This record gives sequence, C-alpha cells and structure tokens, in this order.
Amino acid sequence: MSTYLLVPGFWLGAWAWEKVTRPLREAGHEVHPVTLTGLGDRAHLAGPGVDLETHIQDIVNTVVFADLSEVILVAHSGAGAPVTGAADRIPERVARIVYLDGGPLADGMTQLDINEPEWRAFIEKRVAERGDGVGYPLISWEEQEQAGASLEGLGEAEREWFTSRATPQPYGTMTRPLVLKGGADALPKTLIACSFPLEQVHAMIDAGHPAFAALAGPEWSFAAVPTGHWPMFSRPEETAAALAALAV
Repeated sequence: MSTYLLVPGFWLGAWAWEKVTRPLREAGHEVHPVTLTGLGDRAHLAGPGVDLETHIQDIVNTVVFADLSEVILVAHSGAGAPVTGAADRIPERVARIVYLDGGPLADGMTQLDINEPEWRAFIEKRVAERGDGVGYPLISWEEQEQAGASLEGLGEAEREWFTSRATPQPYGTMTRPLVLKGGADALPKTLIACSFPLEQVHAMIDAGHPAFAALAGPEWSFAAVPTGHWPMFSRPEETAAALAALAV
C-alpha cells in the first residue's frame, strides 16, 4: 500500500479531498489531505506574511513530522508550485509527484507569471478591491470559465459545496518566485489531465510549447480523468482510481 499527500489548489482546504480520500483509505492506502496556511480550517492564519515559502514549508513539515517516506505527492492545479518546491527540498521522501489538471512551475517564476497580461491585471484588481492586499477572493463561475477552467461535472450541489467553504487564496503565494535547486528533477512525475485531452498535451509537448516542454523528459507519465478542472468534486471515484493506479 502507498502513502498519499493530497494538496488542493486555490481557495480550497483538505475538505476538498473528502470524496477522494475515502476510497483510497478503503483500499488500504495511507492518505494525508493537507490544508495550507491561510485556507480552509486554517483561514484564521491568513496574513501578509503567508507566501509560497509558507506553503512549501507546510508540505515539508507534514511529511517530516509524520515521518512519511515513499510519498506520492499530489498537487491539484495551483498547488503545483508549493508541491514542486517541497519535493525539491525533500526528494528522498518522495516516490512520485502527481500533477492533477495542473503542472510544475519553473525555477524563478511566480504563479502570476503564467497568466496573460489582461488576466494578471484582473487578479491584481480583485486583490486590491479587498483593501488589505492579502487575499485573492474566489471569482465567479463565469470568470472561472473565462480563465480557462472547465466547469464540466459541477452541478448545483457541487458548486454550492465549493463556494460555501472556499476561502481567499493568500496573495503572497502568487507573487513570491519559486526557487528550485534541482532536487526533484529525476523524481518520477505524472500528469493526470482532466479538462484538456491527452492528445492536446502530447501535441504541445511535441511542439515545444513553453508550458509543456518540461514534460518531455523520461521521468514523465500520463493519465486522464476526463472531466472539468475540479475532478475531486466532479469525478471523485475516478480520481481516486487514477491515483491508486500509481501506487508503489
């Protein structure tokens, strides 16, 4: 059986993995869903000092203090940056990095850097409107689609559950650059595509697209759970099965 550390994307906490955690545990796996500082049940810890380094340390500390090894480290969407950073710090404890409808951030980049100028301006405006400059609030479903996040599989119940528990994303996690030292370069990595077909992914890799070029290495494998951008809500059983297939 394997050990999984599940890290949610923007606005989410460990609660988001509830329907994925259950079948993995029933199958005998050890599962640790994580709430990063300033989010979910740790929203009271939000503040100007919470940044990408904080979230990297959250993940590292979870692994180290629980004395976990051979961990399958799972990053949903925007969790790709802190998960990549954490794996870089403690590669000896990581068996595989899994990017669920997301991908790694390159050394020296920020989460804001991957956005087109107009969308970056949109994010900055929303943060400024809060008045404290600390958090990026949850945006509307229409705005999610404009940002390219597929809503496939999210019915009214799923959307209500999402919005009722979502908390602002600490803005410092989007503005502090990721610093890597190559510790995780050789680790096995898997992309589980959800909102875009694998054929498109491979075409982008073959074309040398900047956002996909890094996925051309021999350490990469690929799988798919065809659905929207939040598979833990829209297809939790299938998401759990895709993760279980990577057990070591």
